[in-house]
Amino acid sequence: MPVTESTPADLWAVVPVKNIEHVKTRLAGVLSSSERQQLFHAMLEDVLQTLSCCPQLSGVLVVTRDPKAKSIARSYGTQILVEKENLGHTAASTLGARTLAREKRTGMLQVPADIPLLTPADIRALIEAHGPAPAVTLAPSRDKKGSNAVVCTPADVLPLRFGDYSFPPHIAASRALGIEPTIVDRPGLALDIDTPADLAVLLEQPSATRSYEYLMASGIHQRLHNQVLV
Repeated sequence: MPVTESTPADLWAVVPVKNIEHVKTRLAGVLSSSERQQLFHAMLEDVLQTLSCCPQLSGVLVVTRDPKAKSIARSYGTQILVEKENLGHTAASTLGARTLAREKRTGMLQVPADIPLLTPADIRALIEAHGPAPAVTLAPSRDKKGSNAVVCTPADVLPLRFGDYSFPPHIAASRALGIEPTIVDRPGLALDIDTPADLAVLLEQPSATRSYEYLMASGIHQRLHNQVLV
């Protein structure tokens, strides 16, 4: 991974992105494959736009094999780490953490690409809450089962595990290391878009995001609204 001049904190964001061709399959009942891909593109841009506005970060690293994701990442000036094969969210995040540790970076802030309501204030809150190393800070999903942000110093201090049930295991893994994790619970961090119910929550909150604009301009919002009425 090519490196850039770092800030004193040397905290890097890591965004894992799996192949977009097969993204968001749990939305297949309400969105076509093309719609799911376009929504994911919009969400990825929302996340990268937010991260690019955070002076507390030394850099942003997108871990992916997907050509479109790499193109979007380049447009935001982020670093790209290409996986040898697509092994999922956990493997991509772990690769990012180990790469940062090998590069002697101070720490990692891992966020997924599907939290479109993320704001610079959310990132600032995570960093301000994070304690001196060794330290772990976690942000739960809205159901308190998933982990929608993980801050680690050192970058590879925590064994990562993502999926539908990762927040309690991350707490347990941190405590097993003798580290009491800090918890930051904020709306912008909590909403990841995986299911039709998540999509409904996003549509209930008008926002100046590419994701919301796409759902409105494409007619998806009206279509889903009509389906509910029927």
